[in-house]
Amino acid sequence: MKNKFFFFGMAALAMAGLLGGCEKVIVTPVEEEDSSSQPAVLLEDVARLLSVLPLESEQLEEVYDAARASATNGYDEEYRMQELFSEPGAGVGDKASTKADGYRRPLRELLREAALSTKADGILEDPEAWLEALESSDVQIYWPFSEAWDGDSFPVVTFDPGGDVGSNEGYSLGPDGKVTKVLVTEEMAQEQPVWVVNRNSDAEYKTLEMLRREDPSWGQGAGDLVVSKADTDIKTLVLRTFKAKRQFDSWFAGASEFWVKIGAVEDFTASTEAELRLYEPSITDFLMVVRRAEVGQDLTFNAVLVSEWTQQLSSAALMIVEDDGGTQTSWKCSATVKYNSKSYGFDIDIPLRTRDDIVWRGNLTRSYIEKYNGQQVGLGDVELVLELI
Repeated sequence: MKNKFFFFGMAALAMAGLLGGCEKVIVTPVEEEDSSSQPAVLLEDVARLLSVLPLESEQLEEVYDAARASATNGYDEEYRMQELFSEPGAGVGDKASTKADGYRRPLRELLREAALSTKADGILEDPEAWLEALESSDVQIYWPFSEAWDGDSFPVVTFDPGGDVGSNEGYSLGPDGKVTKVLVTEEMAQEQPVWVVNRNSDAEYKTLEMLRREDPSWGQGAGDLVVSKADTDIKTLVLRTFKAKRQFDSWFAGASEFWVKIGAVEDFTASTEAELRLYEPSITDFLMVVRRAEVGQDLTFNAVLVSEWTQQLSSAALMIVEDDGGTQTSWKCSATVKYNSKSYGFDIDIPLRTRDDIVWRGNLTRSYIEKYNGQQVGLGDVELVLELI
């Protein structure tokens, strides 16, 4: 269970006095998910099985390839069991592995042989059923700081013990097959390779990187975002950079998955009451995975939040959450537009889940954005650079 940090933007309010509150900020209560059922596959069992495998450099390279491929696709440094069994070496977001045929003996073969060998010892009553459960589960190998691997060192294998803890027991592997129990910490993971057996929480979503590949209108993260419009009264709100000032979860759980959600009435140019009724707010949301090595860094995104921000659009509802799962609910708020010199609010339901950490939420006014246009602003535990262009 993660620690909950609820921040409602009071620091930014005190700083600028320009962020208006949304009409409703109470999340509709819903019944929590039933978590009484035990998982078919225990993380500790998988870690122990990995620790007795006769690993060679080829299997280490396979896990490394998958972890780096996932990171390239905008996810964490992870190798899901689903890809491990079906597409060796493939990362989350890969359509198919480009190196599967290059592995002489994939890791899945070692896992299968080790699991089947336990039947004689009475450890696994039905190894085949256990392997099937493992392949279809959300279990994965998480390799933090994998970019620093020297290509030779063997890993320490551990698992996510749950809760807000900083250390756990692990198994130090060596090329001679000798296994030593050690205490594993994040500091150790920064100095030598560590495989953490944990559960995947982001593969079902498309990261900003994946969206860019599918739709060129999302632009390139590291390049310039050029917006050209004939009407200079219409601008585009862009998230230039994003910085997470701290890590939200235990390091065993991996990276922080931030959802940036904004609700606004785009391209609002109503001049009659009839036209006013034709408009409905739209919601833009996307996933940004901030890996542990990236905490405290200004990450360039150049993501469009509101594509057509007209002079009549006074405010938009912004919410940033760190994904923790739970039952689907929503934040009831509003965006504001001006019509005949009067302000009108459009009701918006921005989706979130009951266990999400709410990093920041509030009403983002045009005057606030223009005052700090292109400057870094702190919103709770993140810092953003927003720009109207």
